Formats: sequence, structure tokens, C-alpha cells
Amino acid sequence: MTVRLGQYAKYLFLSFFAFLALYPIFLMIASSFKSNMEILTEPLGLPHTFSIENFVSVWEQVNFGAYLWNSIYVSGLSVFFILFISSLAAFYLSRYKFRWNSYVLFFFMVGLMLPMKLAILPLYMMMLNLQILDTLTSLVILYVAGGIPFAVFVFYGFFRTLPTELDQSARLDGCNGFQVYYKIILPLMKPALATVGIVHLIGVWNDFFYPLIFLKSEELSTIPLGVLTLFGEYDTEWNLLFASLTISSLPMIIAFLFASKQFIEGLTSGAIK
Repeated sequence: MTVRLGQYAKYLFLSFFAFLALYPIFLMIASSFKSNMEILTEPLGLPHTFSIENFVSVWEQVNFGAYLWNSIYVSGLSVFFILFISSLAAFYLSRYKFRWNSYVLFFFMVGLMLPMKLAILPLYMMMLNLQILDTLTSLVILYVAGGIPFAVFVFYGFFRTLPTELDQSARLDGCNGFQVYYKIILPLMKPALATVGIVHLIGVWNDFFYPLIFLKSEELSTIPLGVLTLFGEYDTEWNLLFASLTISSLPMIIAFLFASKQFIEGLTSGAIK
């Protein structure tokens, strides 16, 4: 009986925190179907009628389609290059021993200690000199450079847990160094790839600081910067704002649903081992 009461208490405790986590999402989606007056008068209530008029208005009036494409382009390229470059670097550092091995690894770890925002002025001048200021390419370069240290740190620790006998067996079968990485190691990296990928995808997708500094053209704005246009000087269209937030959150929810299994495995693999 005591054990059963303990289980009920645990489920009640977990359900409470699940409600706290999911209720803001529910409130955002419900508010996206309301009118601006409904949101102001009944902020916690359900919409009286379900209409997609807010979504149509956001898509047509605010040019939200361009903002969405810019965010997908920047986030997709950034996460791809972070995963590709970092996994190769971590594989080389963990599998090959050379004189400067520890120093190169320390160089990557320094990137975890120094925030890039402290160097915003040199970065701005660098992009200006390279003539890529006010381009999406500048954002991709910044996100890749800022994301590599953390990714190398995670991948390096993951590679150290894999036995080197896998590499040796593959080389006996005729694989070169890249084939060992691509055919043997990479399929085993799915939990680590999902963990790093989702962490950086959320960070890049929701970032407001770098687009505000490095983008000047409105047609190049990402979603966080584009949503700023919905905040007026004297009035805010809350119904359109919630509709835009709902649309922008859908790619993140879909990405997490597809990679959730690998993501949870990546978070718990260290504890299991």
C-alpha cells in the first residue's frame, strides 16, 4: 500500500511539472486563434471561434514566408556544418595521437570559456572587410564558429567511449581513415549527433542578437527579427504575434519529435555507461 501511494505521489508530481511545461504552449496556440480584443479581455480563456484568419494575415501582411525561409536556411546550414566539421575534428583528436594533440583540444575548449558576443565589434569589422555584411552567409559563419567548441567537446567524449578495436577491424578490411569515420563511427554517433543538433538548432532558430547586428535588409530578416515588426509604438497586434510564434515553433516541435529518441539516448548514455 505504501509503495502504491509513493507511485501515485510520483505520478502526481510529474504530472504537475508536465502541466507547467505544456500549458504555455497550449496558451500560445489557443491565443493564435483569438482576436486581439479576446486576448486582451480573456487572456486565459479559449477562443470563441476557431479561424485561421490570423495565420493568413501573418503570412500575407508581414512577409512571414520570407522570414521562415531565412531561418530554415541559416539554421539548416549552420547545424550541418557544425555537426560535420566538429565530428571530423573530434574523431581525429580522439583517434590519432600527435605532438600537439592536447593543445589543439585545449584551443577548442577555450571557445567554451569566451563568449563570442564580447568580440562583436571585431566580428562586425571582419564581416565588413569580407564584404559579407548584411548577408545570411555572415550569420552561418558566426553560428558555425560559435557552435564548434561545444560540439567538439561532446563528440570527443563520445568517441573516447568507443573501442579502438572497431577502427582496427575496419582497417584490416581495407577502409581508410575517412571510411572508418563514415561507415563505422558515424552510424554509432546518432545519439550524440541528435543531442548536439537539437541544442544548436534551438539556439540558432531563436537567436535575435546576431541578426539584429549583422542584417540591415528587411527581406533577409529571420523569424525573431521579423516578429519585431509586430510590436508597434502605441499598439501591439497580439493575435498576429501569437500566430507567428505558433508557426515558428512548429519546425522545432517536428524536429524534436523526429530526433527525440536519439536525443534522450544521448542525454542518458553517459549515466548508463
